[in-house]
This record gives sequence, structure tokens and C-alpha cells, in this order.
Amino acid sequence: AVAGTPIAGTDPAAVAGTPPAAGPEAAGSAVDRLFTGLTALGTLTFAHRVRLLVAHRVADPAGLAAAEAAVAAVDEDRAELRLSVKEKDDFFTTFFVSTWSPYVTKASAKLGLTPTGVTAISVLFAAVAAVLFGVGGRPALVTGAVLLYLGFMLDCVDGQLARYTRHFSAWGGWLDTMADRAKEYLVYAGLGYGATAAGFRYGWALAVAAMTLQTVRHMTDTWYGVLHDEAARRPKAVGGGGGGGGGIGDRLNAASTRVQADTGSLSYWLKRTVVFPIGERWALIALTVALFGPLVSLVAVLTWGVLAFAYTGALRTLRARWMWVPVLDTVDATLHRDDGPIAARFPVLRPMGPLTLAVLGALGPAALLVAAGLRVRAGDEAGGLAWAAPVALLVLLVAALGAGAAHNGPLDWLVPAALRAGEYLFAIAAGVVGGAPAWVVFGYVFVLTLHHYDLTARLEKRQAAPPLHFATLGWEGRSAVLAVAAFAGFAGIAMATLGAYLLVVFVGSVVLAWVVLPARARRGVGVPAGGEVRQPG
Repeated sequence: AVAGTPIAGTDPAAVAGTPPAAGPEAAGSAVDRLFTGLTALGTLTFAHRVRLLVAHRVADPAGLAAAEAAVAAVDEDRAELRLSVKEKDDFFTTFFVSTWSPYVTKASAKLGLTPTGVTAISVLFAAVAAVLFGVGGRPALVTGAVLLYLGFMLDCVDGQLARYTRHFSAWGGWLDTMADRAKEYLVYAGLGYGATAAGFRYGWALAVAAMTLQTVRHMTDTWYGVLHDEAARRPKAVGGGGGGGGGIGDRLNAASTRVQADTGSLSYWLKRTVVFPIGERWALIALTVALFGPLVSLVAVLTWGVLAFAYTGALRTLRARWMWVPVLDTVDATLHRDDGPIAARFPVLRPMGPLTLAVLGALGPAALLVAAGLRVRAGDEAGGLAWAAPVALLVLLVAALGAGAAHNGPLDWLVPAALRAGEYLFAIAAGVVGGAPAWVVFGYVFVLTLHHYDLTARLEKRQAAPPLHFATLGWEGRSAVLAVAAFAGFAGIAMATLGAYLLVVFVGSVVLAWVVLPARARRGVGVPAGGEVRQPG
């Protein structure tokens, strides 16, 4: 839209925010009319600080001259380089990475590196660090810790480079999300192998637990973010249904707003650090593995992760009940539940609600895993519980009774996380009962996380469903295959085969969604392929 020009679909008077009879002087400036018109259309608008650049609203020639002088005094390249760094980031990233990463960003731009190229180097650093953690020995552990830190620095640089060079796209944002998680879980694998090689029996178990915990946490993070966006679009819904008006949710929301506004204060940094963001996770892993070893590193990650999950889960639950904004019913709930053909044929049990059913379903796998773990710890064979695998599956399938129900409760944004927890717990339990090697269980759950992160990354980037999603069988179909395999005694083979199959489907979906289908679309409309673009990470 051009300032002073009526916006399509609106009455010119509505754009100006005045009755038709009002004169042009009453309409205000062109900027005011544009803003009023966008507001009338229901457009969500945000205010951004100019920071290092200059912006003035000019009313006369003297003001114009002053504004031009101020603009000319700005070192634009230097300002854009500093602006490529996120204004608000986590403590470790702000003080131990972003203080010098812009120099690497500038050098990367001069060398002609793309954001994707920097991401690839970051993945390589993390992979080498994981190998060194598995090798063990103080020199290898210290070197791996240094590489891990440098890899995280490059993980910041790829987003800064995208912002600095103005190369943005949904593909870049998706790749950045997937690479972050793949790197982190490769590191967990290295730590698990290293702890096991050092003589700790349950090294791989700790690695699987850390990966499962972090993935379920990320599922809640994603959907809580969607909840906040939906609440911003529907402000009148805030405080409706569930209360508000001075309740605990209202007070928590006000307190959070005050802390976030008090940038740089002790409470601000504590709030940002206690949730255990990625920078703090990398820093904790690097320090603990270099000083103590893989076992202590995994225990530290799990301990802080559990505490952070409890803290954020409690506060978000209270605030979500106060907001009372439905989320899952605004998207394809079947897709993001990851339901398959079996769940689609289940009847709907509406009175209990989909979240209650998902939580109840997860209790069966959890009980089986605890029972199997106790048998293994006592020196018995967990295979004696093979009969319980189908029973645990039946309990898990209780979650399918909510597949066709409306997901409009104040806490139904937790349903995807609860379903992920149930499936992961069942897969781990089936592997233990079926005698699958620990590294196979880790690999299978790792592939599942890639599949589920693909769904959330597409949600965040407003992309369509994976082209081959129909071939993933759904959480209930995959669990049924593993239940049969655990009962029959070949869980290891089944888990490795199913994991390989899902990985092929995942790669096929990636190639189709980001390479084949866009190429066909460009040929169809005659648009030439352009250079690389990337969403900032």
C-alpha cells in the first residue's frame, strides 16, 4: 500500500479513520492513515525499535535537512552487522558468543559463505565433538568441548549471516531447526557411548532419556508459542471462560511482562536462564564433559532439564488456563497429533477430553518401562514381560479415543507433547522388553524425533504437511508394530527396520517438499530459480 492511497477492499474514509464528510486535514498524516487502514482490516501490527539506524517523521524542510544529516552520519554496514545479532537472546549467547560472532559473520560474508554452508560446518563440528566424547580421554573430551562451543557459535552465525545478507526463506528456517536438534542429539549419542565405554551400564539409557525429555519439552515450547500468537490475534478471548480478572493467571502474566520489560536486570537474566535454553545446554555440556566426563554431563543435562520442565510446565499451565485460547482446532489436529489410519477408526470419547485420554494412554508404556527397568536392575531378563507389551499398547490406544474430538480446551495445546511422550515411552519399553540393543533404541527414537520436529518446523514456517506423511503409519501404527515384535521376541530387528523405513520416508518428504515440488512449480509458472534464501535462525 502507498501512503495516502486507499487500501483495497476498504472505504477511503475507513482508511483515514474519519467520516466521509471530513476534510483531508482531519485525516492526519499519510503514515497515520496507513496505520488506521491496516488496523481496520484487522492486521496485527508490531512496533520495532530502530536501534542503530535512524528514522524521523519529517514535517518541514528544516526537519528534512536534519533527518538527511542524521542518516548520512550512520555507518550503515556496521549498523547492519550489529543488527544481525538478536536484540534479546539468552545469557550465555549474549555474553559469550554474540560479543564476537559478528566478526565471524562479516568474514563469512566476505568469503561468500551461505547460511546453509555455515550450518553444515556447525553440524560437522558437533559431529566431531560427539565422536571425541565417545572416544574418551581428557584430551579428546577437552577438544570436543571446544568444538562444541565453536559449533554453537557457528549456529548463531548462520542466522546472523542470513539477516546481514538478507537471505531469508522458510527452507532456511526449517533447516536451521532440524540441524539444531540433529546436532544436539548426536552429541547425546556420543555422551551415551562414552559413558558406556567408561564402564557405566546405563550410559545409553541416560542419552535416550535426555533426548526424550528435550523433545517433549520442545513440543510444549512450540505449542505454547502458537498459543501466545493466537492470544495476540484474539485479545478479547483473554480472560474469557477460564477466569482472569485478577486471578493467578492474570498476576503471572503481569509479572512476566514486567520482568521481560526490565531488560538486563537480575530477574530478567534468571528468567531467561532457568528455562535451560540451547546456549546454556551447550555450555553445560562443554564444561561438564571437559571437567568430569560424559556421565556427569548427561546427569547434569537431565537434572537441569527436569527442573526447567517442571518450572515452565507449571507456570504455562496456569497462564494458559487464564488465557483460555484454543489452538489445535485452528490447525489440522490430525496431522499434528500424528494420528494414523488406526486412530481414525476409533470411536470418540468426548466427555474425558483429548488431553486426559493422551495422558492416560501414556501411563501404560510408563508402567511397562518401570517394570522392565526394575527387572533388569535386579538381574532378571526383561523378556519375561513380553506378554505385557500388547497390554501396554491397549492402554496407549486409549489416546486414540480423543482423535476425533474437539481440541478446544484451555490445555489441549499439550496434547501433541503427551502423545509424543506416550509413543517414545512405549518404544523404549518395547526395546527393553524385546532385548533390542540400547543404541538401536536410541537410533529409533532419534528418527521419531526428526519426524516430529519436521511437523513442528513446518507449523512454525506455515508450510504444508510433509508429502509422504501418509506413509508414516501414525503413532498408533508404529507402536502396534513394535508391540507385536516385542511379544514375538524380535524387537531389535523390527525397530531397526522400522527406523530405517521412517528415515527413508523422512528424506523422501524433504526432497519432495523442498526440491522436486518447488522445481515443478517454477517450471509451471516460468519463474527462474533464484539464489539461496534463508529464514534467520
